[in-house]
Amino acid sequence: MSDMDVRAEADAVLSRLVGRGDGEARLREDQWQAIEALVLEHRRALVVQRTGWGKSAGYFVATALLRHRGAGPTVIISPLLALMRNQVESAARAGIAARTINSANPEEWDAIQAEVEAGAVDVLLVSPERLNSPDFRETVLPRLAATTGLLVVDEAHCISDWGHDFRPDYRRLRTMLAELPAGVPVLATTATANARVTADVAEQLGTGGGEALVLRGPLDRESLRLGVLELPDAAHRLAWLGERLGDLPGSGIIYTLTVAAAEEVAAFLRQSGYPVASYTGKTENADRLQAEEDLLANRVKALVATSALGMGFDKPDLGFVVHMGSPSSPIAYYQQVGRAGRGVDHADVLLLPGREDEAIWSYFASVGFPPEEQVRRTLAVLQDAGRPLSLPALEPLVDLRRSRLETMLKVLDVDGAVKRVKGGWTATGRPWTYDAERYAWVDRQRKAEQQAMRDYVATAQCRMEFLQRQLDDEKAAPCGRCDTCAGPWLDAAVSPGALAGAAGELERPGTEVEPRRMWPTGMAAVGVELKGRIPAGQQAAVGRALGRLSDIGWGNRLRPLLSEQAQDGPVPDDVLKAVVTVVADWARSPGGWATGGADAMERPVGIVAMPSRTRPQLVASLADGLARVGRLPLLGTLVHTPEADQHASHRSNSAQRLRALAASFAVPADLAAALAGTPGPVLLVDDFTESGWTLAVGARLLRQSGAGPVLPLVLAQSA
Repeated sequence: MSDMDVRAEADAVLSRLVGRGDGEARLREDQWQAIEALVLEHRRALVVQRTGWGKSAGYFVATALLRHRGAGPTVIISPLLALMRNQVESAARAGIAARTINSANPEEWDAIQAEVEAGAVDVLLVSPERLNSPDFRETVLPRLAATTGLLVVDEAHCISDWGHDFRPDYRRLRTMLAELPAGVPVLATTATANARVTADVAEQLGTGGGEALVLRGPLDRESLRLGVLELPDAAHRLAWLGERLGDLPGSGIIYTLTVAAAEEVAAFLRQSGYPVASYTGKTENADRLQAEEDLLANRVKALVATSALGMGFDKPDLGFVVHMGSPSSPIAYYQQVGRAGRGVDHADVLLLPGREDEAIWSYFASVGFPPEEQVRRTLAVLQDAGRPLSLPALEPLVDLRRSRLETMLKVLDVDGAVKRVKGGWTATGRPWTYDAERYAWVDRQRKAEQQAMRDYVATAQCRMEFLQRQLDDEKAAPCGRCDTCAGPWLDAAVSPGALAGAAGELERPGTEVEPRRMWPTGMAAVGVELKGRIPAGQQAAVGRALGRLSDIGWGNRLRPLLSEQAQDGPVPDDVLKAVVTVVADWARSPGGWATGGADAMERPVGIVAMPSRTRPQLVASLADGLARVGRLPLLGTLVHTPEADQHASHRSNSAQRLRALAASFAVPADLAAALAGTPGPVLLVDDFTESGWTLAVGARLLRQSGAGPVLPLVLAQSA
């Protein structure tokens, strides 16, 4: 068969894939170049092309051609669950049987693997996390490597340490690449790789398979009109969005930096009459699926989303992307805005930066790869254990949060220092070097990207050209469309009524604080004899916080007050007034003491304060002010014991936090007498809760001393 015949066959597959019954769809020359390299030359190729270029069409067409020639199934490694669902449906249009194995469908894994072994699957989409599962890695992956006809690595920048979204699970691909039989083609695709990432990924693609072909195109997106609106505060941004969302074309995505902000924005827009849905890491899977379907069908004006939606959504007619808050990386920003305008001539992209952005950047930067001392400690614990340790078993022994601990272990696994096995993790005993130079470079790169986002907001030059240059696009040039090239196209003004409504929404105080109900696993290993469910008679009740540090309303007021650099002092009058409102609303809520119902709780009989080393004046004045306004007795304050851990980290895991707190507080005699003399519910007042363990330990002590239900009340919770 000649190359021209293969090209015609490829165009026919494309026509079916895009639903062209007339068979008139045609591959572009650059798309055909990639397919030709895979199907006819059996090469390894890296394609760096803008979103909407047609990367998925390329690997589906290549799959159909290779399968027609007797090749095994295509394996696609992709982190994008939403995109996986889209791709399974689009592949079916071309007669390509696609299945997916990811965290959302574990009940289907066995059946899918059986279909793969029976030859009934043309494409298997796998999330990168599966590559680090012992069962998958040791039993399924070797068979896939031996039988696959094409390996596709989607979002290939994730392979690189230098990429904006490095994921250690992806590094397992090095092993799979090395084990592929000779002549098996490999395709890596991404829309966001600068020159350094491109070179790194291309080098890794060559593992065991010769030099990789790099196909890189221009990254300008002719359909996108980029703009920035700098508004005075969060209320102005929310009011502007409430008034102007209907003017934005079609349906789209509104990105926020935190879950709390997504929930705030979605709630306000719904109250303003817009059909919107929130989409975050806390959204249940069924609700995510419904939200995706509603956006695809244009039943909602927008999804208000965190990076949980990220890059992984395929809607060609997406008309706009708005960011309520600036991402910390121009590369990640380009990737997210690239979801818009893929199948329409014009789409609007707007960035509404906020003054809270940099505090959020700082938080996420603080949870990067741990210092060498913590890494060595973890390796020593695993070495001394002599058996696999699960994450819950490791936590009491290692001062790292679970998500950070797991990411670190995955990096160490790739480096060969540890191994994930059934039952947990073990140390391999192999020599390991802490790559301080690499981690320092990543930190410098992160800071440079943050500065680039500041520059993007402030630039008077073309915004699209700015983003292209951040990605080392040699063809970067002024776009002629953005607000700096063609002038602003949207008025930044908001009406007084809209501003008042937004301010009222953001200033509405009060969020629930869920109590801890289970002690962490493995506390006996560090000498703390607490395990299992916390007895009902020792638990804190559901509490209240004035706000969340991660929201754009009270969070902006509370972050400066509670920052490590803030000076201690009395609680500000406006904050105390708002906390009083929280308590009043609490009393009137279902089951509250002011409702008078049969199931209403008893009115609190007094206030108890938690001791604070960092903000004693703030906590004491908050408790005293509530006592005065609420006409409740201030029963006293818990005290620190001589054994109190003065160096406990607020960002450690639950086991470490509880270990530090379990023996840190005591009920003094005068407070114990007050509790005995006035039995009943008490308000337990503190400045801030992050893990919930300080409140859990304090509530347990008070209940053991004769208090009735303990109602936690804090200024802020972390999320």
